[in-house]
Amino acid sequence: MTFVSTNPFDDDKLHEECGIFGIYGTPDAAAHTALGLHALQHRGQEASGIVSYDGTRFNSHRAMGHVGANFGQPKVIQGLPGDAAIGHNRYSTSGDTVLRNVQPIYADLAFGGIAVAHNGNLTNAYAVRSRLVKSGSIFQSTMDTEVITHLIARSEKHHVVDRIVDALKQVEGAYSLVCLTAKKLIGLRDPTGVRPLVLGHLKGAWILASETCALDIIGAEFVRDVEPGELIVIDESGLNSHKPFPPTASRFCIFEYIYFSRPDSIVEGHSVYNARKRIGAELARENGVDADVVIPVPDSGVPAAIGYAAEAKIPFELGIIRNHYIGRTFIEPTDQIRHLGVKLKHNANRVHIEGKRVILVDDSIVRGTTSTKIIEMVREAGAREVHMRIASPPTTHSCFYGVDTPERSKLLAAIHDLEAMRTYIKADSLAFVSMDGLYRAMGQKGRDAAKPQFCDACFSGDYPIPLTDETGGQTSRSVQLSLLAETA
Repeated sequence: MTFVSTNPFDDDKLHEECGIFGIYGTPDAAAHTALGLHALQHRGQEASGIVSYDGTRFNSHRAMGHVGANFGQPKVIQGLPGDAAIGHNRYSTSGDTVLRNVQPIYADLAFGGIAVAHNGNLTNAYAVRSRLVKSGSIFQSTMDTEVITHLIARSEKHHVVDRIVDALKQVEGAYSLVCLTAKKLIGLRDPTGVRPLVLGHLKGAWILASETCALDIIGAEFVRDVEPGELIVIDESGLNSHKPFPPTASRFCIFEYIYFSRPDSIVEGHSVYNARKRIGAELARENGVDADVVIPVPDSGVPAAIGYAAEAKIPFELGIIRNHYIGRTFIEPTDQIRHLGVKLKHNANRVHIEGKRVILVDDSIVRGTTSTKIIEMVREAGAREVHMRIASPPTTHSCFYGVDTPERSKLLAAIHDLEAMRTYIKADSLAFVSMDGLYRAMGQKGRDAAKPQFCDACFSGDYPIPLTDETGGQTSRSVQLSLLAETA
């Protein structure tokens, strides 16, 4: 049976690359981890895995597909006993989706076993991997996560925490990690704090997760965000915090607020839902237009559209209905089916569109495929005018910090000016929220070019962490991606 994607927008959204979860101190560790991963399903849909420790040995289950399909059977959870576990949802950049690239990755080292789950991307992974291979290391996957385990194995430090720190001092990039040993659960963020990680507590158990929504699903209390550059060690003595890296200015990924995080999560002190509404309000103040109705492109455009409509005092309606069950099909789509593909995912709610001047609100434009098809569909439903409003600045640069982004030459805003983009997507008008407007929505006066508060490299080209593999001449971008197909 051949599975082929019929989703016409697979290449027209930026994809977060992975969700991670870890728990220590409960007999239902694997079950809680599976629930946490289910809440983090939006961060990776290709595969999932859990590793637990039962006091004697490590137990692992990794599989392709969604969390519910992989861990919904009682016998699977029963095969993962123990009071501690970590889990991972995967979204890859390129290359084959194969089991050897599914995390958590496990290794037996000199000091014992260790499992590692990683969200982010090492920007010098190819350079470090090449050095390790030349000195005799044998890699079993194409994950940059495996680079970390090799560095831990080779460290001459005596304690596992010191080995992990020693390994991470040799890498560059944006990352959050959870690690499980026979005695400890370890979590950490890179010094710049690009990728998220939160700390929670549940009836004596400690939890580490990518987002607070993973705490909510198991009834856990949100304690705080793990700080940039912080390493947390959880064991039978309790929780200990370490700051092993030199202080660095925080540059949290602002796209977490625009699109990646679930709207019900609290990220770095901000409600994601409220942040999106504020972005929408800024968008309306900056780029108002006479219209009859504000319609979101579901689902990520909904909070921003609510904020836009409220600020502009224009009615909000769900003028586009999303089919949440779009995915893969067992049939090989014909050209005709592909042409109709937009209706597999979105359908116009004609009663709120026909004869009206419509403002469509979406979170971003990547290649322009989605916007073009959606605008065409709304016009076919009888709209008199279609104005596109985007709740982020133009995406002009690729991300190298753990987000699946097309090459820059394929980003619509990198190769067209605003008018050319408007013509391409066939809108009556097109506008994006400004960079300063985006920062104002996050409680700042505007973007300080000398000291930006967030990582906004996809909009500005200002990369806060060196891109060693990209600029060092070791290999081309395409070769890197083929060798490091899993960068999460």
